[in-house]
Amino acid sequence: NAHKGYPDDRTGPLLEPVIKPLYKAYSILKHAREVRGALEIDLPERKALIDDKGIVTAIVPRQRLESHQLVEEFMILANVAAAEALEKKDAPCLYRVHASPSFDRLENTREFLKEMGYSLPKAEHLKPKNINHILHISSARPDKELIHTLLLRTQSQAVYSPDNIGHFGLALEKYAHFTSPIRRYADLIVHRALVRTYNLGAGGLADFEHETLSEIAEHISQTERRSMVAERDVMDRFTAQYLSVNIGRDFKGRVSGVTHFGLFVTLDESGADGLVPMRSLPRDYYIHDEKRHALIGKDNGYSYRLAQSVVVRLVEADPLRGSTVFEMLESSGTAPDKRRQPGREKSRARQGGKKRPDGEKDKNRKNRSPRKRR
Repeated sequence: NAHKGYPDDRTGPLLEPVIKPLYKAYSILKHAREVRGALEIDLPERKALIDDKGIVTAIVPRQRLESHQLVEEFMILANVAAAEALEKKDAPCLYRVHASPSFDRLENTREFLKEMGYSLPKAEHLKPKNINHILHISSARPDKELIHTLLLRTQSQAVYSPDNIGHFGLALEKYAHFTSPIRRYADLIVHRALVRTYNLGAGGLADFEHETLSEIAEHISQTERRSMVAERDVMDRFTAQYLSVNIGRDFKGRVSGVTHFGLFVTLDESGADGLVPMRSLPRDYYIHDEKRHALIGKDNGYSYRLAQSVVVRLVEADPLRGSTVFEMLESSGTAPDKRRQPGREKSRARQGGKKRPDGEKDKNRKNRSPRKRR
């Protein structure tokens, strides 16, 4: 009954000698994490609730309990210990590395955040604690999730490598994946490296595996990215199935991505997202201002910016393709600041309006909310 929130005869005796000491140790690890400045990007992941007939009944955020965070901190501690144990013996290790944000990506985001009232140091002076400061300030604002998404997009992709460059997001000098060898090949490699290095028995890494560690790292980094795309595609299909009975319904949401072919909008109600193609915007020539993450109409006075609240109407939900398409209601637009309107020579202009032929499909998803993986 522990999972229901109260102990029974089996779990009750574990509370004092086991559970409470674990939480005390967790509080120490959590404080150490805060001191070193690990990134605290908090983006709720969605999951689909499915009934016995295979029908999606709801899209809800995954729970993130303190017990989950406790387990995570101890897993991170074990991962660090594994990397340190291999380094101590000068043995090859398959590290989990995370480079600092790229200069160009960070500079574009820095300018946008400045317009929203946030201050971020230049790339060469950036530390994880600077990003955490903005995350903390935004926690009380309605655009919290979008600020977290925007900052997550500035981050490099964590990958596997035999060359250690540290882990920017966790603010760790050395880190490996060790705790899940039954489901992740990188963890199995680290286990076998430890077996070989410390003479723990059969099953250690062979010589040729030591010599091809770079190729192994590249391969499993690629397969991880493919699995992330597959997970997202499945969630897109579930979301489209869930929304398919609501064609024609209006939803409140926020702009979560701005591209030259339209907008991505995340719905307030379910966290589902979809494309608002350029053709569904009020008829005009729209300038895509990449630095300010905005589409700005040159003639009709409408503009659409990242984090802006909008009202959209669902026009398509295709479970087979995982496609969810909305149209923008005209009352959602806001008038641009004419003094700061960018010139055509610096930005891309595209025509909006329902008479426009179909534009790009929503298969280009690079501007949608990413998922974080350590």
